Amino acid sequence: MTERRQQLPVIAVSIGDPSGIGPEVVVKALSDADTASMARWLIVGDAFVLRWAENLTGRMLPSPPAADFVDVRALLPDEFQTGKLNPASGRAALKYVRIAVELCLRGRADAMVTGPVNKEAVTLSGENFTGHTEFIARMCNAADSRMLLVTDRLRVIHVSTHIGLRKACELDTERILRTIELGCQATRLLGVANPKIAVCGLNPHAGENGLFGDEDLHFIVPAVEAARLSGMNCEGPLPADSVFVRAVRGAYDLVVAMYHDQGHIPVKLLDFDNAVNVSLGLPIIRTSVDHGTAFDIAGRNLAHPGSMQAALRLAATMAAFRLQKP
Repeated sequence: MTERRQQLPVIAVSIGDPSGIGPEVVVKALSDADTASMARWLIVGDAFVLRWAENLTGRMLPSPPAADFVDVRALLPDEFQTGKLNPASGRAALKYVRIAVELCLRGRADAMVTGPVNKEAVTLSGENFTGHTEFIARMCNAADSRMLLVTDRLRVIHVSTHIGLRKACELDTERILRTIELGCQATRLLGVANPKIAVCGLNPHAGENGLFGDEDLHFIVPAVEAARLSGMNCEGPLPADSVFVRAVRGAYDLVVAMYHDQGHIPVKLLDFDNAVNVSLGLPIIRTSVDHGTAFDIAGRNLAHPGSMQAALRLAATMAAFRLQKP
């Protein structure tokens, strides 16, 4: 094993929208000694915002070399407004993400973790932004990214995410198959040797053999059959109103959802505070909290750090696994 592989992974952490709860949950999560010990952390944001978050929470970030700051200086102190939609904060948040991606692409970081951003704030700043996953994928020249949500009891990957529902219903067999493949690869990376994969139907009762729509028969069935032929342990299309319960009870290691809300609702209902968002199909490892900026509680020391802590730990685990590979 090389010296680099013997070292702890280096993880870049963008703090999210400074006006939201991102800075607070980063400080709270990294003040946990067990989490902090899993990697070396490069915290990307404005240093004065992080100091403010330390004062707010009464907790301290790890000292160098356990953690170092990348002081972006994207936000002026008089632009800093807690708990409010703020284009200046949106612009700063996107700059933090851009720098974290660049650190990974240049080999200075082994993975990245992102705090929550507000799409409206970023858009008001003049940037074209539909979400973290899509923005990072463009920076990485990756045309085939997917979103995986992970909790202790449920893993869900999405065929589509931030597009209109009408567009999401225009299924494509190759895209469904590629989603199954990416989900299978990621689940193996998380320690499941032969994942049991359930594929949701699009229509009620997975279409009832065409009674409630023929998309399941025409697009999903061929994708599942192709996945099986390639050696994946895959079933579907299955009714979405029951498959998540079966997965939580242990029948499946991964569920493939056809669109955003089909997958997000069960995950957030099951474990809103601790779910992690993982971007797949990228040349870099990226995890994120699975919650928003929560302007309503920002600056009040009420934010729960569970999702950020889980995202940090998952990124460190995945990066360490990749570093150990020959």
